[in-house]
Amino acid sequence: MPLDSDVFRVPPGYNAPQQVHITQGDYEANSVIVFWVTPDEPGSRTMIYWAENSELKNRVDGLVVKYKYFNYTSGYIHHCTIKDLEFDTKYYYQVGTGKASRRFWFITPPKSGPDVPYTFGLIGDLGQTHDSNQTLTHYEFNPIKGQTILFVGDLSYADDYPFHDNVRWDTWGRFIERNAVYQPWIWTAGNHELDFAPQFGEPMPFKPYLHRYHVPYTASGSASPLWYSIKRALTYIIVMSSYSAFGKYSPQYKWLEQELPKV
Repeated sequence: MPLDSDVFRVPPGYNAPQQVHITQGDYEANSVIVFWVTPDEPGSRTMIYWAENSELKNRVDGLVVKYKYFNYTSGYIHHCTIKDLEFDTKYYYQVGTGKASRRFWFITPPKSGPDVPYTFGLIGDLGQTHDSNQTLTHYEFNPIKGQTILFVGDLSYADDYPFHDNVRWDTWGRFIERNAVYQPWIWTAGNHELDFAPQFGEPMPFKPYLHRYHVPYTASGSASPLWYSIKRALTYIIVMSSYSAFGKYSPQYKWLEQELPKV
């Protein structure tokens, strides 16, 4: 889709948070990681959240990072973790300040157990074409509503554009925001996240992806955000990386050996 497509529109207001999305923030599913980008200046790194039917508003501070990729410099990338949430509860959260602040909500899952009903959506290879928009719209209007998306790799397809144009990471973040602000997307990296391009000075694999999409990998004893595990409702989810070393003596293999008996 062209850069001026409606689905890529920038929210109104100076330095308004954009590309907002959430993912699970710990192993047991009672934390949430909130991500957003401020384009012009860092702005506030503090987020406000509160439970439905509660007058108590909580504040939590996050981290802010930037990165460069070839001739692109990112906006200010915020990651903020909300901890110790109650299960099966609706929460509101607000990012940004003043007239440019934005408010959303999410619902935490029920506590993990073998007989807890829960519905997942499954999406992969999404990209940002007209077909991508149809796919996401189809998911959103499906009468069997998913409560969380398992995203199985290949996000923005920025590497299909000249010099892996990282502006396409920004447009993709704005594209998925309409859903990803309200329900967690559980991330897996695919080959289109590699962005390994030493021919124009970018030898670090997964550079844009790792700056933009944080996951709770340390909670499951993983040494890398490219492989990790979480529990959510009745599921035990193991995320692996096909594009990292996975031979018998690799860190990923050794981690998986320790992980499988826990299932």
